[in-house]
Amino acid sequence: MLKQIAAVTRINLRSIPQRFWPSLSTVVAVALVVMVLLSFLAMSAGFRQTLASSGAEDVAIALRAGAQAEINSAITRDQVRLLEDAPGIARGPDGKPLVSAELYLIVDGIKRSTGTKANLPLRGIGEAGPALRKGVHVVAGRMFAPGSNEVVVGKSLLAEFSGFGLGRTVKFGTARWTVVGVFEADGSVFESEIWGDLPVVQSLFNRNNTFQTVRMKLDGPGALAALKAYSDHDPRLKLEVKSEKEYFSEQSSQTNDLIQKLGWPLAIAMAFGALAGALNTMYSSVASRAVEIATLRAIGFSGFPAFVGTLAESLVLAGIGGAIGAVATWLVFDGFTASTLGANFAQVVFSFRLTPATIGQGVVLALVVGLVGGLLPAIRAARMPIVKGLQG
Repeated sequence: MLKQIAAVTRINLRSIPQRFWPSLSTVVAVALVVMVLLSFLAMSAGFRQTLASSGAEDVAIALRAGAQAEINSAITRDQVRLLEDAPGIARGPDGKPLVSAELYLIVDGIKRSTGTKANLPLRGIGEAGPALRKGVHVVAGRMFAPGSNEVVVGKSLLAEFSGFGLGRTVKFGTARWTVVGVFEADGSVFESEIWGDLPVVQSLFNRNNTFQTVRMKLDGPGALAALKAYSDHDPRLKLEVKSEKEYFSEQSSQTNDLIQKLGWPLAIAMAFGALAGALNTMYSSVASRAVEIATLRAIGFSGFPAFVGTLAESLVLAGIGGAIGAVATWLVFDGFTASTLGANFAQVVFSFRLTPATIGQGVVLALVVGLVGGLLPAIRAARMPIVKGLQG
Protein backbone atom coordinates (compact mmCIF):
# COMPACT_ATOMS: atom_id res chain seq x y z
CA MET A 1 0.00 0.00 0.00
CA LEU A 2 2.79 2.44 0.90
CA LYS A 3 4.56 1.70 -2.39
CA GLN A 4 1.33 2.29 -4.29
CA ILE A 5 0.76 5.60 -2.47
CA ALA A 6 4.34 6.73 -3.17
CA ALA A 7 4.08 5.76 -6.85
CA VAL A 8 0.74 7.50 -7.45
CA THR A 9 1.82 10.63 -5.54
CA ARG A 10 5.02 10.81 -7.58
CA ILE A 11 3.05 10.52 -10.82
CA ASN A 12 0.61 13.26 -9.71
CA LEU A 13 3.35 15.70 -8.77
CA ARG A 14 5.32 15.09 -11.98
CA SER A 15 2.19 15.82 -14.02
CA ILE A 16 1.65 19.29 -12.52
CA PRO A 17 3.49 21.07 -15.42
CA GLN A 18 0.93 19.57 -17.80
CA ARG A 19 -1.71 21.67 -15.99
CA PHE A 20 0.53 24.70 -15.62
CA TRP A 21 -1.97 27.55 -15.87
CA PRO A 22 -4.70 26.10 -13.61
CA SER A 23 -2.02 25.13 -11.08
CA LEU A 24 -0.46 28.59 -11.27
CA SER A 25 -3.83 30.25 -10.67
CA THR A 26 -4.26 28.19 -7.50
CA VAL A 27 -0.77 29.05 -6.28
CA VAL A 28 -1.30 32.77 -6.92
CA ALA A 29 -4.71 32.80 -5.24
CA VAL A 30 -3.36 31.10 -2.13
CA ALA A 31 -0.33 33.42 -2.09
CA LEU A 32 -2.61 36.47 -2.14
CA VAL A 33 -4.68 35.09 0.74
CA VAL A 34 -1.54 34.53 2.79
CA MET A 35 -0.19 37.99 1.95
CA VAL A 36 -3.39 39.69 3.12
CA LEU A 37 -3.47 37.73 6.37
CA LEU A 38 0.24 38.15 7.13
CA SER A 39 0.21 41.89 6.40
CA PHE A 40 -2.50 42.39 9.04
CA LEU A 41 -0.77 40.07 11.50
CA ALA A 42 2.56 41.84 10.91
CA MET A 43 0.82 45.16 11.57
CA SER A 44 -0.66 43.77 14.76
CA ALA A 45 2.66 42.32 15.95
CA GLY A 46 4.54 45.54 15.18
CA PHE A 47 2.02 47.72 16.99
CA ARG A 48 2.00 45.37 19.98
CA GLN A 49 5.81 45.30 20.09
CA THR A 50 6.04 49.11 19.95
CA LEU A 51 3.75 49.52 22.95
CA ALA A 52 5.19 46.57 24.86
CA SER A 53 8.68 48.07 24.62
CA SER A 54 7.36 51.35 26.03
CA GLY A 55 6.37 50.15 29.49
CA ALA A 56 8.62 49.52 32.49
CA GLU A 57 7.86 47.40 35.54
CA ASP A 58 9.64 49.82 37.87
CA VAL A 59 7.66 52.87 36.74
CA ALA A 60 4.10 53.44 37.97
CA ILE A 61 1.54 55.59 36.22
CA ALA A 62 -1.43 57.27 37.93
CA LEU A 63 -4.62 58.30 36.11
CA ARG A 64 -8.06 59.46 37.17
CA ALA A 65 -10.14 56.55 38.43
CA GLY A 66 -12.05 55.04 35.52
CA ALA A 67 -9.88 56.65 32.83
CA GLN A 68 -8.83 54.15 30.16
CA ALA A 69 -6.26 56.44 28.56
CA GLU A 70 -4.24 59.55 29.30
CA ILE A 71 -6.39 61.73 27.07
CA ASN A 72 -9.47 61.36 29.32
CA SER A 73 -7.66 61.55 32.65
CA ALA A 74 -7.33 64.56 34.95
CA ILE A 75 -5.15 65.01 38.05
CA THR A 76 -4.91 68.15 40.17
CA ARG A 77 -1.79 69.84 41.47
CA ASP A 78 -2.74 68.92 45.05
CA GLN A 79 -2.96 65.26 44.09
CA VAL A 80 0.49 65.45 42.51
CA ARG A 81 1.91 66.79 45.80
CA LEU A 82 0.29 63.92 47.70
CA LEU A 83 1.81 61.39 45.30
CA GLU A 84 5.26 62.92 45.75
CA ASP A 85 5.03 61.98 49.44
CA ALA A 86 3.70 58.48 48.78
CA PRO A 87 5.52 55.34 49.98
CA GLY A 88 7.47 53.30 47.42
CA ILE A 89 8.66 56.30 45.38
CA ALA A 90 12.36 56.33 44.53
CA ARG A 91 14.38 59.49 45.10
CA GLY A 92 17.21 61.00 43.14
CA PRO A 93 20.68 61.99 44.39
CA ASP A 94 19.26 65.37 45.44
CA GLY A 95 16.65 63.67 47.64
CA LYS A 96 13.73 64.74 45.43
CA PRO A 97 11.11 62.13 44.48
CA LEU A 98 11.45 60.83 40.92
CA VAL A 99 7.98 61.93 39.85
CA SER A 100 6.87 63.41 36.54
CA ALA A 101 3.47 65.10 36.30
CA GLU A 102 2.56 65.41 32.63
CA LEU A 103 0.01 67.02 30.34
CA TYR A 104 -1.09 65.13 27.20
CA LEU A 105 -2.75 67.10 24.38
CA ILE A 106 -3.74 66.51 20.77
CA VAL A 107 -2.37 68.76 18.02
CA ASP A 108 -2.48 68.66 14.22
CA GLY A 109 0.16 67.19 11.95
CA ILE A 110 0.43 66.38 8.25
CA LYS A 111 1.20 62.85 7.06
CA ARG A 112 4.02 62.70 4.54
CA SER A 113 2.46 59.79 2.63
CA THR A 114 -1.01 61.28 2.10
CA GLY A 115 -0.72 65.00 2.86
CA THR A 116 -3.73 64.71 5.16
CA LYS A 117 -4.18 65.97 8.72
CA ALA A 118 -3.67 63.62 11.63
CA ASN A 119 -3.80 63.82 15.42
CA LEU A 120 -0.39 64.02 17.08
CA PRO A 121 0.40 63.89 20.80
CA LEU A 122 1.96 66.95 22.45
CA ARG A 123 3.27 66.07 25.91
CA GLY A 124 4.22 68.65 28.48
CA ILE A 125 6.93 67.18 30.71
CA GLY A 126 9.19 68.39 33.49
CA GLU A 127 12.83 67.77 34.26
CA ALA A 128 12.26 64.18 35.45
CA GLY A 129 10.16 63.19 32.41
CA PRO A 130 12.93 61.91 30.08
CA ALA A 131 14.75 60.19 32.96
CA LEU A 132 11.69 58.03 33.69
CA ARG A 133 11.74 56.56 30.16
CA LYS A 134 14.06 53.91 28.80
CA GLY A 135 16.73 54.82 26.27
CA VAL A 136 15.79 58.45 25.74
CA HIS A 137 18.57 60.51 24.17
CA VAL A 138 18.72 63.42 21.76
CA VAL A 139 20.11 62.39 18.36
CA ALA A 140 19.93 65.78 16.67
CA GLY A 141 19.83 69.32 18.06
CA ARG A 142 19.24 69.69 21.79
CA MET A 143 16.59 69.34 24.50
CA PHE A 144 14.08 72.22 24.84
CA ALA A 145 15.00 75.01 27.24
CA PRO A 146 12.72 75.41 30.31
CA GLY A 147 10.33 78.35 30.03
CA SER A 148 10.57 78.59 26.22
CA ASN A 149 8.29 77.84 23.28
CA GLU A 150 10.56 75.03 22.14
CA VAL A 151 9.77 71.39 21.44
CA VAL A 152 11.63 68.19 20.64
CA VAL A 153 10.10 65.51 18.41
CA GLY A 154 10.44 61.73 18.35
CA LYS A 155 12.49 60.18 15.58
CA SER A 156 9.57 58.04 14.34
CA LEU A 157 7.21 61.02 14.23
CA LEU A 158 9.74 63.03 12.22
CA ALA A 159 9.94 60.26 9.62
CA GLU A 160 6.17 59.96 9.16
CA PHE A 161 4.99 63.58 9.43
CA SER A 162 6.15 66.70 7.62
CA GLY A 163 7.00 70.12 9.00
CA PHE A 164 8.99 69.03 12.08
CA GLY A 165 12.55 69.38 10.84
CA LEU A 166 15.16 71.03 13.05
CA GLY A 167 14.70 74.78 13.21
CA ARG A 168 11.17 74.66 11.79
CA THR A 169 8.40 76.68 13.42
CA VAL A 170 5.08 74.96 14.04
CA LYS A 171 1.78 76.31 15.33
CA PHE A 172 -0.05 74.53 18.17
CA GLY A 173 -3.13 76.25 19.54
CA THR A 174 -2.55 80.03 19.42
CA ALA A 175 1.22 79.87 19.87
CA ARG A 176 4.21 79.14 17.67
CA TRP A 177 6.87 76.66 18.70
CA THR A 178 10.39 76.01 17.44
CA VAL A 179 11.65 72.46 16.88
CA VAL A 180 15.07 72.34 18.53
CA GLY A 181 15.76 68.61 18.81
CA VAL A 182 15.01 65.05 17.74
CA PHE A 183 15.10 62.19 20.27
CA GLU A 184 15.12 58.40 20.26
CA ALA A 185 13.47 56.19 22.87
CA ASP A 186 14.43 52.60 21.93
CA GLY A 187 11.71 52.48 19.26
CA SER A 188 8.95 52.87 21.85
CA VAL A 189 5.65 54.71 21.52
CA PHE A 190 7.31 57.85 22.94
CA GLU A 191 9.10 58.29 19.60
CA SER A 192 5.66 59.18 18.20
CA GLU A 193 5.35 62.20 20.49
CA ILE A 194 6.24 65.89 20.67
CA TRP A 195 7.64 67.10 24.00
CA GLY A 196 7.57 70.60 25.41
CA ASP A 197 8.21 72.30 28.75
CA LEU A 198 5.30 71.47 31.08
CA PRO A 199 4.64 74.96 32.56
CA VAL A 200 4.72 76.55 29.10
CA VAL A 201 2.34 73.95 27.63
CA GLN A 202 -0.01 74.39 30.60
CA SER A 203 0.01 78.16 30.29
CA LEU A 204 -0.52 78.37 26.53
CA PHE A 205 -3.31 75.77 26.59
CA ASN A 206 -4.99 77.19 29.73
CA ARG A 207 -4.40 74.06 31.84
CA ASN A 208 -2.51 75.74 34.67
CA ASN A 209 -3.70 73.61 37.58
CA THR A 210 -4.31 70.23 35.95
CA PHE A 211 -2.30 67.32 34.63
CA GLN A 212 -3.36 64.08 33.03
CA THR A 213 -0.87 61.52 34.25
CA VAL A 214 1.81 61.18 36.87
CA ARG A 215 4.76 58.85 36.35
CA MET A 216 6.66 57.64 39.40
CA LYS A 217 9.88 55.66 39.71
CA LEU A 218 9.41 52.75 42.13
CA ASP A 219 12.05 51.94 44.73
CA GLY A 220 11.56 48.17 44.93
CA PRO A 221 9.50 45.05 44.11
CA GLY A 222 6.78 45.76 46.68
CA ALA A 223 6.57 49.46 45.99
CA LEU A 224 3.67 49.27 43.52
CA ALA A 225 1.39 47.51 46.02
CA ALA A 226 2.26 50.06 48.69
CA LEU A 227 1.58 52.93 46.29
CA LYS A 228 -1.79 51.47 45.26
CA ALA A 229 -2.82 51.01 48.90
CA TYR A 230 -1.79 54.60 49.67
CA SER A 231 -3.91 55.93 46.79
CA ASP A 232 -6.93 53.73 47.59
CA HIS A 233 -7.03 54.71 51.27
CA ASP A 234 -6.62 58.46 50.81
CA PRO A 235 -9.99 60.00 49.85
CA ARG A 236 -8.17 62.95 48.29
CA LEU A 237 -6.59 60.66 45.70
CA LYS A 238 -8.67 57.66 44.63
CA LEU A 239 -6.58 57.36 41.47
CA GLU A 240 -5.98 54.40 39.20
CA VAL A 241 -2.38 53.31 39.79
CA LYS A 242 -0.69 50.60 37.75
CA SER A 243 2.71 49.74 36.36
CA GLU A 244 3.61 51.42 33.10
CA LYS A 245 4.05 47.97 31.52
CA GLU A 246 0.51 46.97 32.48
CA TYR A 247 -0.86 50.26 31.17
CA PHE A 248 0.71 49.86 27.72
CA SER A 249 -0.29 46.21 27.57
CA GLU A 250 -3.92 47.27 27.99
CA GLN A 251 -3.47 50.00 25.38
CA SER A 252 -2.02 47.61 22.81
CA SER A 253 -4.69 44.95 23.31
CA GLN A 254 -7.50 47.25 22.17
CA THR A 255 -5.94 48.24 18.84
CA ASN A 256 -4.40 44.79 18.39
CA ASP A 257 -7.83 43.15 18.71
CA LEU A 258 -9.27 45.55 16.15
CA ILE A 259 -6.51 44.77 13.62
CA GLN A 260 -6.98 41.02 14.14
CA LYS A 261 -10.75 41.33 13.71
CA LEU A 262 -10.20 43.09 10.37
CA GLY A 263 -7.44 40.82 9.09
CA TRP A 264 -8.81 37.35 9.74
CA PRO A 265 -12.33 37.85 8.25
CA LEU A 266 -10.85 39.46 5.12
CA ALA A 267 -8.32 36.65 4.71
CA ILE A 268 -11.00 33.98 5.25
CA ALA A 269 -13.30 35.66 2.70
CA MET A 270 -10.45 35.61 0.17
CA ALA A 271 -9.67 32.02 1.14
CA PHE A 272 -13.11 30.98 -0.14
CA GLY A 273 -12.15 32.43 -3.53
CA ALA A 274 -8.85 30.53 -3.46
CA LEU A 275 -10.75 27.41 -2.40
CA ALA A 276 -12.95 27.64 -5.48
CA GLY A 277 -9.82 27.87 -7.62
CA ALA A 278 -8.25 24.89 -5.88
CA LEU A 279 -11.39 22.79 -6.40
CA ASN A 280 -11.49 23.65 -10.08
CA THR A 281 -7.81 22.84 -10.52
CA MET A 282 -8.02 19.51 -8.74
CA TYR A 283 -11.19 18.41 -10.52
CA SER A 284 -9.42 19.21 -13.80
CA SER A 285 -6.45 17.19 -12.60
CA VAL A 286 -8.62 14.16 -11.84
CA ALA A 287 -10.45 14.46 -15.17
CA SER A 288 -7.20 14.70 -17.18
CA ARG A 289 -5.83 11.60 -15.43
CA ALA A 290 -9.01 9.52 -15.62
CA VAL A 291 -7.49 6.92 -17.97
CA GLU A 292 -4.32 6.79 -15.92
CA ILE A 293 -6.23 6.30 -12.63
CA ALA A 294 -8.45 3.60 -14.18
CA THR A 295 -5.43 1.77 -15.61
CA LEU A 296 -3.75 1.71 -12.20
CA ARG A 297 -6.97 0.37 -10.66
CA ALA A 298 -7.17 -2.32 -13.38
CA ILE A 299 -3.66 -3.63 -12.62
CA GLY A 300 -4.36 -3.95 -8.92
CA PHE A 301 -3.99 -0.51 -7.34
CA SER A 302 -6.68 0.36 -4.79
CA GLY A 303 -8.58 3.67 -4.70
CA PHE A 304 -6.78 4.92 -1.59
CA PRO A 305 -3.46 5.74 -3.37
CA ALA A 306 -5.43 7.84 -5.88
CA PHE A 307 -7.09 9.63 -2.96
CA VAL A 308 -3.77 10.35 -1.24
CA GLY A 309 -2.00 11.33 -4.46
CA THR A 310 -4.70 13.86 -5.42
CA LEU A 311 -4.78 15.32 -1.92
CA ALA A 312 -0.98 15.56 -1.85
CA GLU A 313 -1.01 17.45 -5.15
CA SER A 314 -3.49 19.96 -3.75
CA LEU A 315 -1.47 20.40 -0.55
CA VAL A 316 1.76 20.90 -2.49
CA LEU A 317 0.21 23.62 -4.65
CA ALA A 318 -1.23 25.33 -1.56
CA GLY A 319 2.08 24.99 0.28
CA ILE A 320 3.95 26.59 -2.60
CA GLY A 321 1.40 29.43 -2.63
CA GLY A 322 1.75 29.84 1.14
CA ALA A 323 5.55 29.96 0.90
CA ILE A 324 5.45 32.51 -1.93
CA GLY A 325 2.93 34.63 0.01
CA ALA A 326 5.08 34.54 3.15
CA VAL A 327 8.26 35.50 1.28
CA ALA A 328 6.48 38.29 -0.60
CA THR A 329 5.01 39.67 2.63
CA TRP A 330 8.42 39.59 4.30
CA LEU A 331 10.04 41.43 1.38
CA VAL A 332 7.31 44.08 1.15
CA PHE A 333 6.13 44.61 4.71
CA ASP A 334 8.71 43.48 7.27
CA GLY A 335 10.14 46.68 8.74
CA PHE A 336 7.65 48.84 6.82
CA THR A 337 6.79 51.92 8.89
CA ALA A 338 3.24 53.18 9.29
CA SER A 339 1.08 54.99 11.81
CA THR A 340 -2.39 54.41 13.19
CA LEU A 341 -4.65 55.82 15.87
CA GLY A 342 -3.92 54.54 19.35
CA ALA A 343 -6.17 54.48 22.40
CA ASN A 344 -5.39 58.17 23.05
CA PHE A 345 -6.84 59.14 19.63
CA ALA A 346 -3.37 60.18 18.48
CA GLN A 347 -1.12 58.63 15.87
CA VAL A 348 1.32 55.93 16.95
CA VAL A 349 4.20 55.22 14.57
CA PHE A 350 5.29 51.59 14.40
CA SER A 351 7.04 49.09 12.11
CA PHE A 352 5.41 45.97 10.69
CA ARG A 353 6.94 42.87 12.29
CA LEU A 354 6.78 39.44 10.69
CA THR A 355 7.55 36.74 13.25
CA PRO A 356 7.96 32.95 12.77
CA ALA A 357 4.70 32.40 14.67
CA THR A 358 2.93 34.83 12.33
CA ILE A 359 4.33 33.12 9.24
CA GLY A 360 3.20 29.80 10.68
CA GLN A 361 -0.40 31.04 10.85
CA GLY A 362 -0.27 32.05 7.19
CA VAL A 363 1.15 28.70 6.07
CA VAL A 364 -1.45 26.81 8.12
CA LEU A 365 -4.24 28.79 6.43
CA ALA A 366 -2.73 27.94 3.02
CA LEU A 367 -2.61 24.23 3.86
CA VAL A 368 -6.21 24.32 5.09
CA VAL A 369 -7.24 25.76 1.71
CA GLY A 370 -5.25 22.99 0.00
CA LEU A 371 -6.75 20.30 2.21
CA VAL A 372 -10.35 21.39 1.76
CA GLY A 373 -9.84 22.16 -1.93
CA GLY A 374 -8.36 18.73 -2.62
CA LEU A 375 -10.65 16.61 -0.47
CA LEU A 376 -13.68 16.26 -2.80
CA PRO A 377 -11.60 15.74 -5.97
CA ALA A 378 -9.54 13.15 -4.07
CA ILE A 379 -12.71 11.26 -3.10
CA ARG A 380 -13.83 11.40 -6.73
CA ALA A 381 -10.50 9.96 -7.86
CA ALA A 382 -10.71 7.14 -5.31
CA ARG A 383 -14.25 6.19 -6.33
CA MET A 384 -13.86 6.49 -10.10
CA PRO A 385 -15.26 3.34 -11.82
CA ILE A 386 -12.64 1.52 -13.87
CA VAL A 387 -14.79 1.19 -16.96
CA LYS A 388 -15.82 4.86 -16.96
CA GLY A 389 -12.21 5.94 -16.51
CA LEU A 390 -11.00 3.79 -19.41
CA GLN A 391 -13.75 5.19 -21.60
CA GLY A 392 -12.56 8.74 -20.79
